[in-house]
Amino acid sequence: MAQLTVDIGGRPGVNCRGFCEYCYFKHVKETRPFGCRHCPPYQVGCDYCSRSVREYYQGWKTLREVGEDTLASLQMMTADLGRITISGGGDPSCYPEFTDLIELLSGMEVPLHIGYTSGKGFDEVAIADFLIDHGLSEVSFTVFSVDPRKRKRYMHDPTPEVSLRILERLCEEIDVFGAAVVLPGVNDGKYLEDTCSWLEERGAKGLILMRFANTTRQGLILGNAPVIRGHRIQTPGEFRDLVTDLAGRYSLKISGTPLWDPALGSPFAIRDEPDLLDKLPRLERSATVITGSIAAPAIQAILDARGGGVRVVAPEKEIACLITRDDLLELDLSVTDDPVIIPGRAFVHDRDAASALSRDGIQRAVLRGPEMLTADAETSMGMDRNGVLLMELEGFSDLIRLINRYGRER
Repeated sequence: MAQLTVDIGGRPGVNCRGFCEYCYFKHVKETRPFGCRHCPPYQVGCDYCSRSVREYYQGWKTLREVGEDTLASLQMMTADLGRITISGGGDPSCYPEFTDLIELLSGMEVPLHIGYTSGKGFDEVAIADFLIDHGLSEVSFTVFSVDPRKRKRYMHDPTPEVSLRILERLCEEIDVFGAAVVLPGVNDGKYLEDTCSWLEERGAKGLILMRFANTTRQGLILGNAPVIRGHRIQTPGEFRDLVTDLAGRYSLKISGTPLWDPALGSPFAIRDEPDLLDKLPRLERSATVITGSIAAPAIQAILDARGGGVRVVAPEKEIACLITRDDLLELDLSVTDDPVIIPGRAFVHDRDAASALSRDGIQRAVLRGPEMLTADAETSMGMDRNGVLLMELEGFSDLIRLINRYGRER
């Protein structure tokens, strides 16, 4: 069954009733294109790494534009349509033709999914039953806190009590996955426990916790750091411990990004599956693999288990797919052997990567690795353990085959 994504456009902070206090789009500045895997060979910059990364839209698409785009996508499909996901740069709850859009899409008689909403655009509780009656089957709903005062103060929700009543009603009838950026000292501690209890009692399927990002090291690469000057951030270890503790105390599924999914053992669940590790190809050659600082120890351990000889190095940047040219320039090239494999989704042009990694006069071949080696919590929330393990088995098999084909002889 095929899935159709309906893009309604919209601009972060503009088409969502204003930025939330913790929103990482709040201070986004115009930046030069980073370069990425989509760029032409001799051009740094493309639509993806110059516009899409900033979720840059002129504004909402009209309902007619959405309808035309949807029809065009349907005509390209070869499989039966199984689900429709509504997405965009703005918050769907603020879309001016929202009810008309839902009525239009419900006519296709397949389950509807809202990929993200804060609920800030909903001012009437009746919208919940309207959505249920028109085929909404799943929603990812940013709750932040079930304390209306905190929603009002930090999300700038004009009707927080209404939003929570809508969320409550949806939990009764459809699959609801809550989401909350954990802002230390604001919505953690007892407030976070109250949020978990509230969602559990009302039947939510899960809650994804997102570590508050406030520095370039954490991935704010759009000139947008800090989001809240001087606000404390959690270390990856502190955040993982928080997720582990809460997941063990509540029945709904609780996971975190960038770490971790206690129910599935991801990211890198394959580390605890010796039989699956044995199914990976053996390493026959050597190379240097660059990744984010959070993933580096796990990737090194998995590659060591398949024969070793590969050096995994990481800049300070925590997330591999947010590595840029500046991160490559900070690496110590004395421990960087030829060839070098960079993350498949890193925001750096191939030409710039080769230049940065050969700046000591030693020419190093640069290759892009697989796009994904594992599943973060935003991906794994709708997966089972077998699905995650299969993704990791395929990703690491592709990485090892790349090393064996282009790596240097030992």
